[in-house]
Amino acid sequence: MNKFMQKKYLFMLTLTTLLLLAACGNSNDNESDDSNTAGNTDESSEITVDSEMGEVTIPANPEKILASYNEDTLIALGETPVAKWAIGESVQDYLEEDLADVETIEWTLPLEQVLNIEPDLIILDHTLDNYEGSYEDYAAIAPTYVLSEEEVNDWKVRLQKFGEILGKEEEADQALADYDEKVNQAREELDDTLGNESVAMMWVVGGKYFLFEENRHSANMIYNELDVEVPEFVQELGQGEEAWNPISLEKLSETDADHMIILGYEDDEGIEALENSSVWNNTEVVQNDQVYYIEDESNWTNSGLVASEQTIDMLVDLFK
Repeated sequence: MNKFMQKKYLFMLTLTTLLLLAACGNSNDNESDDSNTAGNTDESSEITVDSEMGEVTIPANPEKILASYNEDTLIALGETPVAKWAIGESVQDYLEEDLADVETIEWTLPLEQVLNIEPDLIILDHTLDNYEGSYEDYAAIAPTYVLSEEEVNDWKVRLQKFGEILGKEEEADQALADYDEKVNQAREELDDTLGNESVAMMWVVGGKYFLFEENRHSANMIYNELDVEVPEFVQELGQGEEAWNPISLEKLSETDADHMIILGYEDDEGIEALENSSVWNNTEVVQNDQVYYIEDESNWTNSGLVASEQTIDMLVDLFK
């Protein structure tokens, strides 16, 4: 081999060796990066948040969420609960399109039922006395977050908190932005169709009459967000207390509402009593044929994004 070929051979050998060493180094770096990534994943597999019962560490991506009576908020964020709220056979009917195939759990959250569904996250309301078990009982089954009174009473605050807990802050913000847009559009439509005419809502169940105060369930949204006129009769009721007390049929004769929405099944004794009451039939709202009957009250008597949007759609359609 001549000197030129010998130098060329040594150069190629050296270059090959350097390339092999570089490849090994990159491989080690990648392994190190993968190791670090795995470590980061482990670190982010849990999050710690403040709840009404103090700090609680919960899974970053829970798959089996039990949030009895807060299923509306889960649906708004694209989540399906592991079980849904029920009282016997009664469920929140307005959510059944999304939850028809989800098993029920009694509203008192019996411990045996909770154990059987094996949740990896439990979300409770702040009124813990409503449940069969104690906070410690549920926390022993799965990480348990307790909502504050504000989060329970304000569905928008609750939605944002669920977004934080479930790592869906952006989805929560977008849902609220879309809702605001829907409210603005509905307000304009109702201003055209109703103007300054007033609307009252009443739930008839078990032969009793429950008139919505200004802050009761969907009335809060209808009066304060959609700017629908409040009848003087409703204003005189004041702010609704936790206990919802019925009013008498005789008292209903004083209503001055331009429109009355009645929620209740037609075979309820209270509906039958209304139809047969000369006192009720002589009111202006009946005389003017401005009484509207809706059987399913569930979205009207709940608070949440899904409930509010359904009520808005029904209200706009009612007065088209």
